[in-house]
Amino acid sequence: MADPVDSDVESPADDDSEWQFSIDAVGPDAEDDPDDTIIEPESISLEHATFVVLGVLLTLGVVVTGL
Repeated sequence: MADPVDSDVESPADDDSEWQFSIDAVGPDAEDDPDDTIIEPESISLEHATFVVLGVLLTLGVVVTGL
């Protein structure tokens, strides 16, 4: 009877090239990368604020009519 586990097949754990990040790059002990860019907030645009307010009002309208 043949062995159900084929030793010729490479398992995903055998190939480290699949991982995008190394263990040193993530987690609490991650090394600081000097190439990290700092994302700074921009000013609020009228268009974005309008859609946020519209979404809040529509959500409140749905909740109030559902009660």
